[in-house]
Amino acid sequence: MRALVSVSDRTGLRGLVAGLLAMGAEVYATDGTRRALAEEGVAVGSVGELSGFPEILGGRVKTLHPAIHAGILARRDDAQHVAELAQHGIKPIDVIVVNLYPFAQTIRRADATEETAIESIDVGGPTLLRAAAKNYAHVTVLVDPADYEPVLAALKDGGVDLNERPSLAPKAFEHTAAYDSYIASFLRPSDVLFSDVLTLTMEKVQDLRYGENPHQKAAFYREPVLGAGADGLAAAQQLHGIPLSFCNTLDLDAAWACVNEFSAPAAAIVKHTNPCGLACAGELVGAYRKAHAGDPLSAYGGAVGLNRAVDEATAREIAETFYEDVIAPGYSEAALTLLRKKKNLRILALPQTEEQINRGFAQRCRLDVKRVAGGFLVQTCDEHPLGEEPRRVVSQRQPTLDELTDLVFAWKAVKHVRSNAIVIARGLAVVGVGAGQMSRVDAVELAVRKAGDRAVGGVLASDAFFPKPDGVEAAVKAGITAVIQPGGSIRDDEILRAVNKHHLAMIFTGHRHFKH
Repeated sequence: MRALVSVSDRTGLRGLVAGLLAMGAEVYATDGTRRALAEEGVAVGSVGELSGFPEILGGRVKTLHPAIHAGILARRDDAQHVAELAQHGIKPIDVIVVNLYPFAQTIRRADATEETAIESIDVGGPTLLRAAAKNYAHVTVLVDPADYEPVLAALKDGGVDLNERPSLAPKAFEHTAAYDSYIASFLRPSDVLFSDVLTLTMEKVQDLRYGENPHQKAAFYREPVLGAGADGLAAAQQLHGIPLSFCNTLDLDAAWACVNEFSAPAAAIVKHTNPCGLACAGELVGAYRKAHAGDPLSAYGGAVGLNRAVDEATAREIAETFYEDVIAPGYSEAALTLLRKKKNLRILALPQTEEQINRGFAQRCRLDVKRVAGGFLVQTCDEHPLGEEPRRVVSQRQPTLDELTDLVFAWKAVKHVRSNAIVIARGLAVVGVGAGQMSRVDAVELAVRKAGDRAVGGVLASDAFFPKPDGVEAAVKAGITAVIQPGGSIRDDEILRAVNKHHLAMIFTGHRHFKH
């Protein structure tokens, strides 16, 4: 048996190579890998011994040689292949152990340059993997250190079963495919959003308990972020509770996105991806109390998001209601002790930098992808900050300072509600939500019903324009005093007449926030 080894991730390498040598295998390695093994007391041959040619061009060319690739690609059951190997004095290679230059890790370094990135593009490694994976019927290909031990045990027991080899080959192709996508993303001009071929590379985070319903299977994948570490919910650490399911993960993501719209201490309670409670306050416990008061009935069984580390006082308040999930940048020891008394409560921590906290760091993404039958819809993410919008008072009455503060808050909140979406806010707290309605006036009426008497003196945000005055009329009846909306309806003049008739203040933003 003959093996060729060339790895950047040397996890488990010594044990694998030592095991192969103990079985009597001939092991050869590229210079860097060979030196690393020698430092650990394991001597192996060089690739030059296989190819009869030294590494050249500073290591750029070392395995790209017929003596190596013929040894990998030759079919052992093809007499012509076997004869040609013998004719040219080439010996078969039975095991390929390769993982590639750490390109993604290299470009994440603060001191990374374009030159260091280019030099981290592996050429020979992907070729070795593709050759071995293509000829998996005769060659064992190893790219994942987790496979070393079971494969070594199988080799000692007579060889890797042919039925198991197909599970190793896809890993090799997945490894090279992901690698190529990282390089393509790095080299692609920053202004090219929608390339002719869109490659989505995802790394598995974990299997989930089930999908949207218990009969569906599900898993959570993260999108590798080039030039940075893991981002958003994919970077969270679960500190307590039962494993995540599909719906829990969606709600946690929604809760985290809600609270990170704000630089002030904020709390959100999300149910089925919609915030039923959202509030800001001077202290986190106050924000949570106001968020919970928004809709205590719907809060039951929801997900809580907070944009500050949870203290004991806030944890004590949270523990009084049954929730399935909590996510925050961190937790005090006292807070964790309290929350961990809830056996099944999922507690997730997602640390933030001081800069992220100060500016109200929202989850950033480049592209938003939604599945449809037969394909995907791809768009840029809805990250239009309110401060950059051409906010314009269109009513005769100017909003008061308190109204303006609540209008800005409500506009940030309505962005996270499913369309058609209406949010009623008062005192930097959501008091009524109308989500996912087919008619905008129905959304208003639902939000008004949820708000009850708290709508009096409150403000209203609409994610898109009012097509008719009926939504404004319903808001007036409930006691709303100011409205923020994109504007742009052919009936804007008619709607403004109703606004001015009832002495409401109205702001047009010029941008809508549909969320489907």
